[in-house]
Amino acid sequence: MQTLADWLAHLEGLHPKGQAGIELGLDRIRRVKDVLGQQQHCPVIIVGGTNGKGSTCAYLENILKHGGYKVGCYTSPHLLAYNERVRVDGRPIDDAALCAAFARVEAARLTAGTDGGPETLTYFEFGTLAAWEVFAAAGIEVAVLEIGLGGRLDAVNAYEPDISIVTGIALDHTDWLGPDREAIGFEKAGIYRAGKPAFCADPNPPQSLLDHAAAIGADLHLLGRDFGFERPAAEASENRLQWRWWCKKDGQLLKRSLAYPGLRGPTQLLNASVALAALEALTARLPVTMQAIRPGLIETELAGRFQVLPGKPAIVLDVGHNPQAVAVLAGNLSNMGFFDRTHAVVGMLADKDIAGALQPLKGRVDYWHLATLDGPRGTAAEALAAIVADGDLGGEVFCHPSPEAATEAAKGAAGESDRILIFGSFLTVAGALRVLRPQS
Repeated sequence: MQTLADWLAHLEGLHPKGQAGIELGLDRIRRVKDVLGQQQHCPVIIVGGTNGKGSTCAYLENILKHGGYKVGCYTSPHLLAYNERVRVDGRPIDDAALCAAFARVEAARLTAGTDGGPETLTYFEFGTLAAWEVFAAAGIEVAVLEIGLGGRLDAVNAYEPDISIVTGIALDHTDWLGPDREAIGFEKAGIYRAGKPAFCADPNPPQSLLDHAAAIGADLHLLGRDFGFERPAAEASENRLQWRWWCKKDGQLLKRSLAYPGLRGPTQLLNASVALAALEALTARLPVTMQAIRPGLIETELAGRFQVLPGKPAIVLDVGHNPQAVAVLAGNLSNMGFFDRTHAVVGMLADKDIAGALQPLKGRVDYWHLATLDGPRGTAAEALAAIVADGDLGGEVFCHPSPEAATEAAKGAAGESDRILIFGSFLTVAGALRVLRPQS
């Protein structure tokens, strides 16, 4: 295999369901990890949660980079190029380094099976091992690793965190993680470790998460009890361009006034708060100053997280794909100001709660441009149209064969005083970006 495309095709061929193949469990990745002889040579921060984990990773990565540390960050999925998943000092790794890492993982995989033969790895497991190979070769000083699905049995959990973060818990991937927040909370809490700092930024954490943390003796820090944030009241005369982060440490209350983070929306204060609290817990090993925190927060950018493109009409990109995330999106849209009409470009995967995710936008969309997503998990535009009709969501409906076609149609129909909202899946936003790339 010569090119990155060759390697990615090989990874997809290892699992009967290709890139979308999910097979939870840690035995396979641990066997290959042992053959590779991977050692953890630096602090590791593992971030899980239903929503917000990508943003939290981005804050951690950017603040630590501003603090002068060489940072490795592993996230998923990607939008336009696989390289986005593996970053060193904020930059996607190049093809050559990725291919070299894939080759090392493949060599180990071929002898890591229980019988001395090949071990089967999923696309995500293979990529996780390769990311660590890249980080080791680069000599990073801190690793930020994002959980792919769940936590307890996710491939990233084969590594040992010095800090574990669960951003929030909502219903998603219920076929794999369980039918309710209690079941899902237990799976998310599986990234906590005995005696290690463990954070939860969910305002109402499931009892299962609290119980598991207590049972293993994790050092649990909770939003609102141990750390949090304050915003000036609307009538306050103080500087309304700032918010205040606080954290309890060694019996004292720390407070910091900060400019609002670069990522948009009120929920970003949750993500920024838990990132700052985690860094405070690591300060003995990785001290960061306010001179790193301030620009680190302000300059954080992340494609597809309530990303507003410059120009007219206004174009909003958001990868939200579950009811909680779209409810946040709807709130953010309300704070944008007035637009004549809203055009929504939507494509979603069939294993999502599509009806629940679209409900927060009832009565808010004038034109639905519904896109078919390819692949075994994709939903046809016509099926989305039926859900819009059944939910009495309002607006005119148009069906398109792809996110690219839906985006082109919305652009052609929107006036300068309109707004185009593109959401529902990483695949939807990626397709739109291929159309909008010069603008973005």
